[in-house]
Order: sequence, then structure tokens, then C-alpha cells
Amino acid sequence: MSEWDHVTDFLVIGSGGGLVGALHAAALGLDVLVVEKSDKIGGSTGMSGGVIWLPNNPLMAAESVPDTPEDAVAYFDSVAGPAGDVSPATSAARRRTYLEAGNRMFGFLQDEGVPFIRCEGYSDYYSGARGIDGGSARSRSVEAAAFDTRELGEWAGRLRPPVAGAMTMYTYEAAHASNLRTRQGLGVMSRVMGRTVWGRLRGKKYVTNGAALIGYVLKAVLKRGIPVWNDAALVDLIVQDEEVVGAVVNRAGVTTRVRARAGVLLTAGGFAHNSEMRAEFGAGQPGRSAWSSANPGDTGEAIQIAMKYGAATDMMDEAWWLPSWLMPDGVPSMCISERSKPHSIMVDSHGDRYFNEAVAYQEAGQQMFRHEREVGGALPSWLIVDSRHRSHYVFGFAPPGRTPKEWIASGAMKKADSLSELARQCGIDADALAATVARFNGFAATGVDVDFHRGEGDHERYQGDPTHTPNACLGSVEKPPFYAVPMYPGDIGTNGGVLSDEFGRVLTEDGRPIAGLYAAGNCTASVMGRKYLGAGATIGPSVVFSYVAAQHARDEVGRAQAAAGE
Repeated sequence: MSEWDHVTDFLVIGSGGGLVGALHAAALGLDVLVVEKSDKIGGSTGMSGGVIWLPNNPLMAAESVPDTPEDAVAYFDSVAGPAGDVSPATSAARRRTYLEAGNRMFGFLQDEGVPFIRCEGYSDYYSGARGIDGGSARSRSVEAAAFDTRELGEWAGRLRPPVAGAMTMYTYEAAHASNLRTRQGLGVMSRVMGRTVWGRLRGKKYVTNGAALIGYVLKAVLKRGIPVWNDAALVDLIVQDEEVVGAVVNRAGVTTRVRARAGVLLTAGGFAHNSEMRAEFGAGQPGRSAWSSANPGDTGEAIQIAMKYGAATDMMDEAWWLPSWLMPDGVPSMCISERSKPHSIMVDSHGDRYFNEAVAYQEAGQQMFRHEREVGGALPSWLIVDSRHRSHYVFGFAPPGRTPKEWIASGAMKKADSLSELARQCGIDADALAATVARFNGFAATGVDVDFHRGEGDHERYQGDPTHTPNACLGSVEKPPFYAVPMYPGDIGTNGGVLSDEFGRVLTEDGRPIAGLYAAGNCTASVMGRKYLGAGATIGPSVVFSYVAAQHARDEVGRAQAAAGE
């Protein structure tokens, strides 16, 4: 009897961005198997907005949006720091591979039937901010067009639901749709509703966001005959003579030994929902699983197993932070555009404002942890809005002017007719809050935030209200009633993990590749370092380095065959 229960060339652990690696490996002639521990396909990518950050991409060129490789490198350097400074994961070779291979991957996916649209206006997250070079205000981000799940047949039910739910809304449209009182916002929402209704009338079952991206790639995977095992969890790697030659998988309760002749690709996510790992590695930035909106399967086994076989790790204290508040049922609600709209302010428990509320979510979470370390009182902080914010803008999933009664009744959201009463309910010093708001309102009147420069960045204005002057993000907080929610540094996944090189090979502490082992996505330390450069800065590295790993694995097979004289 063979010691192997299944033999393949390339084994992919995880069904998110790793599907791109599986698809590429199959296109290169390798036999491929994908294993996914949950009953759903897509992982964190399927749950996300599905956007990919790709500088100088073909859609930019087709639409005459200016960009150059030099600008992309300058932006990388000015936001994330010089190559290799923050981590070996940010080496010049990895950055170069990301920028060069990204567009080859893009073309490959187009050839495999994935249609993309460019996210006009969804600017780089630091574009236009002080001291930043090379940013794109018009967007380097792309996302998949709406996908009809009927094309998957019986596999349709295995897709994770899209962020937009039943609406056929693209991720880049969400910021505009949060401005329903503006002509642009109403126009976008009209297109979304028209697209949704028209699709239903035609019998289509459209999804957008990450579900659309995964839907198209899964369709291509199935077309190529690549088997995908659900309910198949990684148990261990199999190593012979210091080379990873396969893996042990628990497939629906059955231990299955899988031979992988060309290598194993780990794309199984991070450890956002592993409280023990977060406690062990979270010094300085101690996130909580209870605050996380990450994939429930984000529990870190792939990282732990790789570490057991000598894999080096880095940035394990980092995550893709996203300030969130807790709904009455305790489920975190991500807070993005609400912080950028006029008539909002964020303060610590002392009543002091301490950063630019409208900065991108990764930066905002880091600022919360920094303030907690240096001053205290930031966990939680308080997002305070006045009645104009509540009457004009979407908050969570509540439309303008309609605040769910259970939010107030449960205490998840505080409401008061005066700032002093609101301060009492929140446990904030009323005098300090009054002074902070008075200073803030002075900035709102002039449109210039002297303290933290809110509204200067392109992305801040994109998330703000373009009809509000003189600053799209800055409006006074003075009209009752007032509302407040406690804000925590939630996340959409962890950002640290095993170190991999420009070929996706997992490295040891002394920088040697572990033969036969590749990794991409949130189980790796990010090529972006500790910064979120733009929409799609997590999915981008996942799909690009999965694509690259497949190429390297195939090249290794070719070299081995040539050496053997085959």
C-alpha cells in the first residue's frame, strides 16, 4: 500500500487568493489540488471588498490615468519606508516582483475570463498627504465586474456572501452611496438599484465585491478540472530530507496524506481569531478577536505549522486595523466613511482629540494603539457626531435620519441633547470635551485643521462630503441631539506571519528557503510592511505572490527534469 492517499504536483492550502496560484499552476501544466478547511470557498478574500491594488495597471493606461513604475516605487518608499527597513518582507526584490508580476497576473486573469473595472476616484490611501510622493488620486485599484453565481452551478452555494449583500454595488461605489443627499450619491445609488433590479428581472443572481472575484476565479478553476476539497483542514506538513513533500489533511474527519511533488502553497490566512496567538505576539498593539471582522477561519494553524519546521516570522504584532464599534449583539461594525464625514469628532476617554479621524483605517488603528501606549484612554475612544451627521449620512447600515431604536436602548450608541450629558453617559470629562469641541469647531469654520490636517489627503476627501465647504471632511459638532459610539481598534485580519521571498518561498531565520514550501497572503509578513497603501493592499499581495509561487514551482520541476535528463 502506498504511503500517500492522494498525489498531486501543487497543493494549495486555502481557497482565497490562493485560487489564483492554483489556476496559474494548472495553466502551466501542473496537477493541482486545493484544500479548504471550511464549508465555504473564498476565505477572507471572499468576505472582502475584492479590490486589488495594482500600480500602472492596464486599465489605467486604457483610461489615460497617469502612472509610472517610478511613481509607484516613490509611493512605496514614502509611505512604507525604504525597501527592507521595516522588515525583510519589504525587500526591494519583493517590491519589484509585486509591481512587475502584478500586471502579468492581471493579464492572466483576464485571459482566464475575469473581467475587471477600475475604481475611479478610490485614491491611494496616503495620496495628497503631507510628505508623500507618488500617490494616485484617481486610483490604482481594480475589482471584478458583477458575477452571476448561476455560472457555478452546484458550487454557487459555497461562495461566501458579498459585502454588499443583495445589492449589486461595487466596492468603490460605497463611499459615494454614503452621501445620499448629494447629486453624485443619488446618481450612484440609482445606478446600483437599477443594476440590481435589472439583473433580477433577467433572472441573474449577481454578486459583487470579493464574492465576484472568487466566483470568476473559481469558475476558471473548475473549468480546468482542478479539484477543490471543502471541510479539509491542514494538520501537518510532511518533510523528507529537509524538503516539504506533502501535507496531512483532515478531510471530513478522515486523515489524508497528500503528496505534493512540486510544492505546497500556504494561503490560509492569519490568526485574527486565535486569542492565544494574539496574546503571545500582540505586545504594543494588543488586538482582540472580539473586535475583529476577519474570516472566522482566521485561526493561525498554517503559521504555527510552518514555524514548527523552521519558518521565520515578522510583524506578528501587526494587523490590518479598522476602527470598529460593537453592535447590540456584540458583533463589530467597521467604521470607515463615518469618521471622514463632516460633523464628527473622535476623542479619548479624557475628552481629548489626538489624531486625524479621516485617515485610512490601518493608520487610524495604529494611532489608537500609539495613544493608548503613550497617554492612555484610547481603548475605547469615542466617535461623536451631531444631528446633521445623522440626518445626512449613512452610519453603519443605517440610512440617514433613521437610527435603530435598539442601538440607543441597548447602550451601543449613546444619545443626548447636550454634549455635557453625552460626556456623562460616556464617562468623559465634560469640561475637557467642551474645550476640545470648541477648538475643533473653530477649525471647521475656517476649513483648516491646524492640529491634524484633516481633509488634506485625497482619500480623506473621497470618503468625505464633496458638497461640504470649505472642507469636505470638517464640519462643526454643535447641533443636538448628539450621538456617540465607543471605538475599538478592530481589524480585518492580521498582517504578520512567515517570511517569504520574491518567489513566494518560505524562509528560515537565516534566510534560507525551505524547499517545497511557499506562502502568500495574510499568513505572511506583508510586502507593504506596516502600512496599507491603498484599496486592495491585502488581496494584491495574496494573489500576486500566489501567482508567482506557482511559476517558481513549475520552474523548479523543469530544472529537476532537465537535471535528470527527462
